[in-house]
Amino acid sequence: MNFQRFEHINLSCRDINATRQFYQTLFPDWYVRAEGAGWLHLGNDRFYLSLMQEASQTPRNHQSYYSIGINHVGFVIQDGGAMQATLDNHGIEYSLMDDAPETRFRAYLYDPDGNELELIEYQSSYALK
Repeated sequence: MNFQRFEHINLSCRDINATRQFYQTLFPDWYVRAEGAGWLHLGNDRFYLSLMQEASQTPRNHQSYYSIGINHVGFVIQDGGAMQATLDNHGIEYSLMDDAPETRFRAYLYDPDGNELELIEYQSSYALK
């Protein structure tokens, strides 16, 4: 009963500027909450991504759905049609899924470092949105 909210995700990046630009394309209202040498916090007043510039060009080791770790991160959005237009206009590849009755829009895509994201717009009638 002590949990209040999910606050942040910490991500190591090959190119922190490219990662920042990608997420601000998806979520233009996100802003840099704090930053320092090789890191920044990008988000809004309730949630942020803690982005860390990786000094080496170490290859990604985690393989979603094939190794232990986070497979994807889900973000609830307001307007799936507008998000789809944003993805199309910026040439961001994605896959649509429409097999969940509680969702109006569901897309899967990857950020510049290979982290999988799920973008979800719930049906207005879905109580747990």
